[in-house]
Parts: sequence; structure tokens; C-alpha cells
Amino acid sequence: MQEPAETRHAEALARLQAYIRDGKYGRGDRIPPERQLMEQLGMSRATLRQALEALERSGAIWRHVGKGTFVGDGPAGLTVGDDSLADLGRQLTPMRMMHARLCLEPALAREAAVHATGEAMTAISRTTKRARAAATWAEYETQDDHFHRAIAQASDNVLLLSFFDQLNRARRVVTWGTVERRNVKPPEDHSSFEEHDAIVQAIADRDGDRAWSAMRDHLKLVSTRLFP
Repeated sequence: MQEPAETRHAEALARLQAYIRDGKYGRGDRIPPERQLMEQLGMSRATLRQALEALERSGAIWRHVGKGTFVGDGPAGLTVGDDSLADLGRQLTPMRMMHARLCLEPALAREAAVHATGEAMTAISRTTKRARAAATWAEYETQDDHFHRAIAQASDNVLLLSFFDQLNRARRVVTWGTVERRNVKPPEDHSSFEEHDAIVQAIADRDGDRAWSAMRDHLKLVSTRLFP
């Protein structure tokens, strides 16, 4: 009998965490490339990537396009400041969190328009396609998270990416309240799809000012939808 997908994913994540821990990879160390990890851990590429994405969302690793995957702060690496970030997040209101995003993320979009590689653009576009294909709101929100982080990563600035990751970890602690959903998944005309497309096109066109404006407009509209 085949194991449930959740169980397989949990086991894959545990094996990857143990590999990093037992290999004594410390903060800032680069871990082996995907092909080597697949062979050593006996995982398919899809399973490995899900485990890597889970660690990346938690801040345990971070990826630099063209250079590799590195150990960062979080469960599989050195946990630095997680408690203080959680405390900070609990002190923030949703409106203040959105304001913080408005301060940082348009600037990241502008930087991405200048520095994004072809590989980075592919990663950004992949998240928009997966978001449109999402079968549930939870899956969509995961891809939305990946979209914004892919743009931060495309800025090709480790410090700015670190700022984004810290903001994102604090954001997860903020109490947003209950958002009403009329459908089990985003409708085909979900407004964020076109807003994301506008950001991607501006970055692809290397138009930093337009990328800045598109991201700011998107976040303002998200804020309006959350706080009508």
C-alpha cells in the first residue's frame, strides 16, 4: 500500500534535515547540487525539490541563482533570532505589516529588473503558472509566497534577500483574521494573476520604475482586498 503524500514529504524533509545536520553544514555553507542530493538521499527530483522548498520557506536554506544552495538560519541550520522575530511579528498589526512590505518589495522588484538572470526569470514565471493551476487556496498562497521570494532572490543581493526572509518570517506570525473564501480555489479571473503578470513583464522588460510601480500597485490592491 502506497504511503500518503504527506507522509512521504515529511520523511523526505526529515532525511534532508538529517543530511545537513550530520554533514555538519554550518551557516553560509553550500550544500551539494540537486543531482548529488538525489543520488545520496535516494529521492526523485520532485520530492527533493518539495523538501528544499519547505526548508527555504522556513529560512533554513537560501538559494543564489547560478551559485547554489546555502545553509541559513532556521531549523536545519543555526537558529538565530527566531524567537525575537516571532515576538516582533506578534506585536505588528496586519496594516503595519503591509506597510513594511510596501517599503521593501517594490524596491526588490526594481532591483530584479536590473539584475535578474534568465534562470531567475524562469523561476519567477514558474510560480505564476503554478499559482494559476493551484487546486486550493492553500496551494495558491504557497505559490504566491514563492513568487514574491523569487523576485527578492532575482535582486541578486544576499542582504536584501535576507531582509525579505526576515520580513516574511515575521509576517507568518501576524494574526490576519479570517478571510472569507467563496471558492475552494482562486477563480480564473482572480485579480492577483494579472497583477503578478504586470510585475513579471516589467522585470522582463528591464523597466525598473515600472516594476516598482507594478509591485506597489499589487500590494496596495492586496491590502484593499484584505482591509476593505
